[in-house]
Amino acid sequence: MSASRTKFYLDKQNSKWLGVCSGIADYTGVDVTWVRVGAVLLTVAGGFPWTLIAYWLVAWMAEKKPYGLYETPEDAKFWQGVRSNPRRSTAEVRSKFRDIDRRLADIEVMYTSRNSRLADEIDSLR
Repeated sequence: MSASRTKFYLDKQNSKWLGVCSGIADYTGVDVTWVRVGAVLLTVAGGFPWTLIAYWLVAWMAEKKPYGLYETPEDAKFWQGVRSNPRRSTAEVRSKFRDIDRRLADIEVMYTSRNSRLADEIDSLR
């Protein structure tokens, strides 16, 4: 399933025309407004026939984004990070696991250590 999450898709749910700009925005993590402004500026600035040809080719060749590809917005943000820099993404995941492991170790130490004050309070309640 992860290979399908790193592919480029046309985003028909957020599209204005064919979903190419919204697909680029979803793939890169850039706001779709900036992608659309960039496409218009590139077309007006002298790339008139070529930008439209490229737009139509991408719309013709790319697949539509499957419904429910990402479960949460955090999931979408994670996969955008994987596409942009996979090495950094794995480092972030490792860092999160290290943090969770450290917190679990702290809980284990607290649970298994002899806390005399807590034991005295529990004995006083009996």
